This record gives sequence, C-alpha cells and structure tokens, in this order.
Amino acid sequence: MIFFDRRRLSVVFLMTCLLLGLSSCGTESDGEQPTSATADTTADTAGEPAADTQVRMGRDVVTERWPYAEVNDQLAYGYFAFPADMVAPIPAVILIHDRWGLDESTQDLTRRLAAEGYIVVAIDLFGGETAVSPDTARKLEIEVFENPQLAADKIRQAYQFLKDTFGAPTVASIGFGFGGGWSLNAAMLLGEELSASVIYYGQVINDQEKLTAVQAPLLGLFADGDRVITKRSVLAFEVAMQALAKEFEIEIFTDVGRGFADPRSDRYQAETAALAWRRTLDFLGRHMGAGAN
Repeated sequence: MIFFDRRRLSVVFLMTCLLLGLSSCGTESDGEQPTSATADTTADTAGEPAADTQVRMGRDVVTERWPYAEVNDQLAYGYFAFPADMVAPIPAVILIHDRWGLDESTQDLTRRLAAEGYIVVAIDLFGGETAVSPDTARKLEIEVFENPQLAADKIRQAYQFLKDTFGAPTVASIGFGFGGGWSLNAAMLLGEELSASVIYYGQVINDQEKLTAVQAPLLGLFADGDRVITKRSVLAFEVAMQALAKEFEIEIFTDVGRGFADPRSDRYQAETAALAWRRTLDFLGRHMGAGAN
C-alpha cells in the first residue's frame, strides 16, 4: 500500500514536474507545504456570500494550487484538493468551472467533493482570470470557444497528471454550466479512459457521430426552466444517446431554472441543489468505486 503524506506528495509532484519538463515547478505559495482545510468552508464570490449547497462535512482536506502541465509554453494550473487522511491512491475527479472562472466558490466546491473521498483538480480554462459581471464572463467564454484545443489540452493533461502522479485508479469529469458542456467534451475527448461524466445544465448536442466517442457512463442534471439549455435540446440529446445505446441518466428538475445549484445565482434552489448533489455522489460512487474511508 502506498502511503500518502504531504512531504511525499510534494516530492512526487516535483519529480513529475521534472519528467514533464515544466519550466517551473513552483506552487502558488512558493514552495510552502500544501494547506489543510475543512470541507465546511463557505465562500464569497463577486461580493455575494455563497450559501451551503450540501450538508457540511467535518473531514479535513489538503489543498494547493499546482501547475500540472505546460500547454502552449504556458503553465497550466489547477486547484487540487484531497482527503488529509488519504493513505492510498483513490478515485479522482476533474472539476470544470462555470462562466465565472476558478473562483473561491469553485474552490469551495472542490473541497466539498474532496471531503467525500476523491482527489479533485479544478482546472482553469480562463488562464487565471475570473469574472465579476456577465459581460466579462461572456468575454472569457468566447476566448475559450475561439481556441477550444487549448481547453482540450488542459483537460487531457489534467487526466494524465491524476493518473501518473496520484495513481488514481479511475477518473471522472464534472462541470457546471459552461463547464458542464466541457464535461461532455471531456467524455468525448477521453473516451474509455474516463470512468464517469457529470453535466450540470451544460451545453449538449445530438450529433450521433460525435457522441459515438462517449464511452463513460454519463449523468445529466438539467432544469426545465433553462432558457439557454432548453428542455427540447436535452430531450434531443437523450434520443441520440439512446440510439447509440450509451449508458446515461438524465434528470430534468421541474420548477427550477439554470443555475439552480449555484449559490451565487438568484435562481439558486437549495433543496434541488442538495438532491442533485446526492444524485451526483451516488452516481460517482457506483461508477468509480467508493472514495477514501
């Protein structure tokens, strides 16, 4: 059994940096030990307090912002979190942020998921920028849409880092809104390498030729009042997945709108968010194996 402690993980991380040939292996804290946090942290984003979306957990998690690859001659950073009592490789999750970027609210969600027994890396598709208004969010989204290969490379490298450095036996993706669409993209990109994919009200397609690449079980959580990802588009996606005999579960929650799981949104619905979270944990548990004890 491999024993993970902070010192050993730091050594493994540095060795991996050297093997990858990264130009820098520094962390955000310039070499300090990873920090320990509890999963009951709440966050402030864009000046608004983030309400609890799940039951508070008392389990300690270790967190750190690390570079995990070099993409287009630039370091790709992720916000990593894993249980402080992790003593062997455990399942891992690639978390993809919504349109606001890898902000404190996303980091809080990363810690909460890690407290459930997963190694989690929240990747950053916005190059370190976060949005404080819909206009800036839209600008950042467009920049990614104009260069989708860069985002795809970050996802692929995050997967490889979790497998090679952490030894994760299984890896899943999960995304919210903007990131939900990229969670589907991750399923198409990684194919059978991915063990599960979760989409929270993200962009879906009904192109069967493209969806053929999806090999992982997929969970989609949508809102019947979403005017961006409409119920009609979700049903078309469902029909396409059925035609391809893919393994998937779709839930369209009634009487809620887009952003029902986002405490920053005025459409946030605590009960629906909690139900969706339980569905998510159950789905990941079934398809990835139980997290750390």
